[in-house]
Amino acid sequence: MGNQLKTTLLLAIMTAFIMVVGNLLGGRQGMIIALVLAAGMNFFSYWYSDKIVLKMYQAREATPQQAPDLFEMVQTLSRQAGLPMPKVYIIPKEAPNAFATGRNPDNAVVAVTQGLLSLMNRQEVMGVLAHELAHVKNRDILIGTIAATMAGAIMMLASMARWSAIFGGMNRDDDNGGGMGTIGMIAMSIVAPMAAMIIQMAVSRSREYLADATGAQIAGSPEGLARALEKLGAYSRRIPMDANPSTAHMFIVNPLSGKSLQSLFSTHPPVEERISRLRGTRPRSGGPSAPPPPPGGNRQESAGRAFWDKLR
Repeated sequence: MGNQLKTTLLLAIMTAFIMVVGNLLGGRQGMIIALVLAAGMNFFSYWYSDKIVLKMYQAREATPQQAPDLFEMVQTLSRQAGLPMPKVYIIPKEAPNAFATGRNPDNAVVAVTQGLLSLMNRQEVMGVLAHELAHVKNRDILIGTIAATMAGAIMMLASMARWSAIFGGMNRDDDNGGGMGTIGMIAMSIVAPMAAMIIQMAVSRSREYLADATGAQIAGSPEGLARALEKLGAYSRRIPMDANPSTAHMFIVNPLSGKSLQSLFSTHPPVEERISRLRGTRPRSGGPSAPPPPPGGNRQESAGRAFWDKLR
């Protein structure tokens, strides 16, 4: 199934899920209230998340004079993708990673860590940048906000129903001599948010696969991104990133360490599966191994370090 169709289907399932769960837990009025509250919170996130996340990671905007190679690569890929030139930021983190943000192509931002510039050669950096520009081209910030709004509405409905059952249902159950209705409502209020979260994660994983495919088209070849993902998968385990869990879905690979329930609740598909899809091969077991860093550094590393030397 195509990733665009899969995303549409998942969002349709979540919409139907909201209607069913909303009527069961909060009624039509409760469902409308939860949707309005969730939409309000995510509206703020949609408009201001780029400024918040850039400040959170102390990212600084790069200019053509400060990081000419990086700026030239983004400019070339933007032209190939038919996108306006986004703002370019560098994050002072040794862990290799990158993300794109911004509510639309005219307000897009592409950010890379200093560690990524140090470990990647030009072809690999181009692959990563193309992946991030693919997120911009595919309007993934908007789609992610829609999915977050729906999931947030379900979580609010569940919370309303749980407190209503605890404080309002107990007395009725005592009078009627049974507590099965209250227990069922509490159980549904626990299961519903988990189901909504799983659907939201599935939407995010679907968009990552699509960004990989679109990024390979923008770059002109899948090999640069495939090699970059090999390094990112290996070094993300070796050099963990101090990242906020609420922003983990934005990065090209999950910056958080830990394996518990990873396949079910991760916002990212397995790196091995992404590499195999790009190359049209079967995924290798055991995960990618980390290649040695480039001897003596590379032009991207020099640009990144020179950029931060000027800021200090």
